[in-house]
Amino acid sequence: MLHRFAELISLHVDEQRAGFSSLSLVVTDDHLNPHHVVHGAVVYALADTGMGAALYPTLEPGQICATIEIKINYFKPVVAGRIVCLTELVNRGKTVANLDSKVYVDGKLVACANGNYAIFRPRPAA
Repeated sequence: MLHRFAELISLHVDEQRAGFSSLSLVVTDDHLNPHHVVHGAVVYALADTGMGAALYPTLEPGQICATIEIKINYFKPVVAGRIVCLTELVNRGKTVANLDSKVYVDGKLVACANGNYAIFRPRPAA
């Protein structure tokens, strides 16, 4: 289920099943901002990709999903280590799903995110 952006930041899908995913990455200098802290977009990417990974196994053949919105709270700065993102499906309707992600480093909660995803069948290209 990896895509080019996930590969670019060295994100790994450790576990994926209907309604759950576990993703991780090991912090390198490439993930740091000018203040030597992991850029918030890296943590956000773990949550967003984790939500998609948890939702995709629930989709019917031909369906896809797309992020509608994500709210994220950052609690602690990350400077090194292995970041782990655990995601669970909260609610899945016919056209919208809601998911929660919790992001940890060394067992400490560093961020939480909640997202809504559209579920749909793409229109054929004209």
